Amino acid sequence: MKRKLILVTGGQRSGKSRYAQELALHLSENPVYLATSRVWDEEFKERVKRHQQDRGAQWTNLEEEKFISKCDVRGRVVVIDCVTLWSTNFFFDNDSDVDKSLEEIKEEFDRFTRQEATFIFVTNEIGMGGIAVEPVQRRFTDLQGWVNQYIGRAADEVVLMVSGIAMRVK
Repeated sequence: MKRKLILVTGGQRSGKSRYAQELALHLSENPVYLATSRVWDEEFKERVKRHQQDRGAQWTNLEEEKFISKCDVRGRVVVIDCVTLWSTNFFFDNDSDVDKSLEEIKEEFDRFTRQEATFIFVTNEIGMGGIAVEPVQRRFTDLQGWVNQYIGRAADEVVLMVSGIAMRVK
């Protein structure tokens, strides 16, 4: 298997995750789902369990909130869902330091994607809406935009989801 990188982006509830999962199942009978969210409370823990059950037994479920390069996915098709939550973990752990977070995210992304695998990254275009009122929200929007640009440049394909419709960008 050659290394391939696909970025699926769009707004909230645009169909990004559904598209990424369907693509992964088209490419592999046993894809990997790598969840990057931090489990904050019991309600969220139950939500994670429900999503795992909904995906079904053909999926290998992994959870890693920051150091995704620890996950050995060589030779696999892997959905990384999602870049926004992954970036959030660095941002908050670094006291909202955009430069430090961006550098750490880029380094971790580069380490992870050195593997021979098919990577399907899911992200949000949070900067397409209005300007946030709070400075910390504006800094995170900047960080997310720069992370998306970095992954987009590295990607072999970029898909923008609009109202459940996939639009090939790259």
